[in-house]
Order: sequence, then C-alpha cells, then structure tokens
Amino acid sequence: MPSPTSTIVTGQREDELTSRIESQTSRLPSSGYLGAAIGSMAGSAVLKIMGKDSWALFVGQWAPAFLIMGVYNKLVKQHGSDRYSRAA
Repeated sequence: MPSPTSTIVTGQREDELTSRIESQTSRLPSSGYLGAAIGSMAGSAVLKIMGKDSWALFVGQWAPAFLIMGVYNKLVKQHGSDRYSRAA
C-alpha cells in the first residue's frame, strides 16, 4: 500500500495527432509566442486609435492565448508531454 505522501502517475498515451502538432510547434522559438502577444496588443492599440473599438477588443484578447500557448510549448520542450507512456 502506498504511503499518503507518495504519488502514483498513471495516464493515457497521447494520440498521433497531438504528437504531430507538438513536433511542429516545438520548432517555433518561445519568443515567437511572446512576439505574437505583443503584436496583438500593438494591433489592438492601433485599432483603438482608429476608432474600431470592437475589433480592438477582439484582437487584444488574443494576447493571453498566445502567452498560454508559449508556456505550454516551453513545458513540452522541457518535460515532454508523453514521457511516462514512452518509457513503458
């Protein structure tokens, strides 16, 4: 019986599509995602100045998504998404 402080890692193997997507996105540098986030913020500011408030809000909301994708990309590069099932 495992002790209360031990952890057991179980899970399912990643599918083929996920592996292909991660192999392609891992080629992008992490700074690319940061650049995309900053670009969306700049684009949003330009749209706001032009008086296109709805579009400015739409484009400005892309920044968090790009940053989250960058963090995920960094984690996959460092730790791998499927290391436990590949070891088996």
